[in-house]
Amino acid sequence: MNDGRPAGVCAVIDPERGAHSALVLHGPLDTACFHRALHHIAEIRPDARHQGPRLLRHGPGLHTVELPHDDAASAPYPVGLLADLLTAAPGPDPEAGPGAGPAAGPAGPPCGTLSRTQPVTPLQRQRLADALAWPDHQIEQLVWRWYGPLDAARFEAAWQAVCGRESVLRTGFVWDPRPRAVVFDHGPTDVVRHPHHTVIRRAALLARERARGFDLRRPGAARVALLDSGPADAAAPFTEVIVTYHRALLDSWSVRLLMRECCRAYLADGVLPGGERRPDLGDCARWLRAQGVGPADGCTPVPAHRPAVRAVPRPGPHRPAGSAGTGVLRTALTPDRSAHLAHWAAHWGVAESSVLQAVWAMLLYRASDAAPGRATVGFGLDFPGRGLLLEGIEGVPGPFENALPVTVDVDATRDLPGLLRELRDLVMDMAACEWGASGGAAPGRDRGTRAGGLLAFDCGPRAEAAYGTELAAHGIRVEEQEAAGAPAGYALRLRAGHDARRGLVLTCVYDPGLVDGGAARTLLAHTVRLLRLLPGTATAGTTVGDVLAWLPDAVMSPVPDGPPAPEPAPLVPLRGALAPEAATVCLLDVPGAPRTGHWELVRHYQGPEALTALRLTAGEEAAQAGALGSLARSGGRLVLGGYSGVGALACELARQITGPGMRPPLVVVGGACGDPDGPRSLASALRQASASAARR
Repeated sequence: MNDGRPAGVCAVIDPERGAHSALVLHGPLDTACFHRALHHIAEIRPDARHQGPRLLRHGPGLHTVELPHDDAASAPYPVGLLADLLTAAPGPDPEAGPGAGPAAGPAGPPCGTLSRTQPVTPLQRQRLADALAWPDHQIEQLVWRWYGPLDAARFEAAWQAVCGRESVLRTGFVWDPRPRAVVFDHGPTDVVRHPHHTVIRRAALLARERARGFDLRRPGAARVALLDSGPADAAAPFTEVIVTYHRALLDSWSVRLLMRECCRAYLADGVLPGGERRPDLGDCARWLRAQGVGPADGCTPVPAHRPAVRAVPRPGPHRPAGSAGTGVLRTALTPDRSAHLAHWAAHWGVAESSVLQAVWAMLLYRASDAAPGRATVGFGLDFPGRGLLLEGIEGVPGPFENALPVTVDVDATRDLPGLLRELRDLVMDMAACEWGASGGAAPGRDRGTRAGGLLAFDCGPRAEAAYGTELAAHGIRVEEQEAAGAPAGYALRLRAGHDARRGLVLTCVYDPGLVDGGAARTLLAHTVRLLRLLPGTATAGTTVGDVLAWLPDAVMSPVPDGPPAPEPAPLVPLRGALAPEAATVCLLDVPGAPRTGHWELVRHYQGPEALTALRLTAGEEAAQAGALGSLARSGGRLVLGGYSGVGALACELARQITGPGMRPPLVVVGGACGDPDGPRSLASALRQASASAARR
């Protein structure tokens, strides 16, 4: 049942009909929504601005769209994008009377305020592509502990003020079929408070928030969960502030910026002075485009002589990588030891981060069993990505943090100060292109590139540092607890950062399907042991072999590569044809939307066609097009269908696979992804398309 809601619009695109009736719309269509869709397209695709389609009404529930025909146009009119916008638009007022008789009208003024569009950065494109295979890789979390009183309504008002100031929190994506960012005038304020008795423990809430995912077509790249402490902490009650965010729009530096602004607004009764922040992420994307910047522009060092390190076979039944959840280990240096480490590092002209990198490289060298000979070790290194020559970049929330591969030669006779300086200089050179996408093969395809794990050193603004005194005047103290989440496509990630007392905290997050828990604990224990010993023991003559001799003789396992990308067949059969010579309906997933599967549609659609689904995976476009081409050449006419949002992608795929003498596929768009009534609406659209094809 649809609970009395008006039926939505479904679209059928038939390239064989020609420009005058290639797009057929079924269902109640508001002409104002049609005009607004045209203006949206003019914003997204300026080349389609001059000649717009005309809407022809043939009754209250049937329209055709006359598309512009211009041989001089650089590209055909984006009819798939138009279908996406119209099927996503809300239906007209059910009390409004239907129009009478056939009518035609030109495009009118926009309906309401238009959202502005802007280009995406190379790194955003890479992360959106990565999310096709591994959606969970792009979801991260930061946690703060809020001691003292927390007025939930005031906090929500403060977060809403931050949303109004920061356009990135009101940004979604539209695919045409390439992604573009869309900045909305308003965005949702997703702040939910959980009393202690409603959630047993913080880990359960963290996992639940990560599992919710994000619909990237809509604004809201971050959400906040507040978890109150229990009776055991009555002496010093607190509230956990958990911010879950998507890495296609934000990074940890950015979330710390947002939390700092939220504290500022909270102190001002939920108000932030001034208007929207500029420059913003859109300005950065336009700046990058003006520089002609591509994916890393070839400046990313390529890991040389770096073999893929496979996971050590583990006893027990095999489980897919990533299916066992996430393991988390944590340890810390005291503030005194942390200060001693920082002073010792400065004596050699390096930072604490360089010491951590050297320690990690030596541990990887030990695990390689190459000692005392030479070996090339490699690992991923997280960069803040804010080296753009753009004024104010340090205050712009956006997805700038970037992991780049680091490789270094290590042998037992190498002097430790030389290793420290080489890593320092290498990282400084790499910082010149830290904001660029790494390019190359899709994640998980080029094996070995993520072996060695990922190192990250937290940096950026701190809310407690900026407004600690003002918050203390209200009896409030805020402390960042951890950066949680999956290992971001690696088998293991080691993140370092300072707590409120300036102690160095090390958090190891690993995939239990790839890294044994005991091996992860050993790595973390050896890391912190060396960080404690180096300042008081190492000298100018200390070698790598000397340092490794300080460790116990425990067996160390290498850090394997990240989980491989799934490699199933591009097509997944859902149901066979119910009649001889019946066509095939191939269902597509909506780009940017959470995966929902297609089995509900199989239950609702009883047409004679065979049903199959196409898996969209970055880097496998040729295989996907080849599989669709085989379907298009088989018996019956191929139909590409899906929920609102697949139109642009389906039209592009149809164009790619249609060869000389072939019938172009029919494209059907209807229903909303995530709507309980969506499968029923899409099934209805497929039935109408099938009936129309049978009459021709």
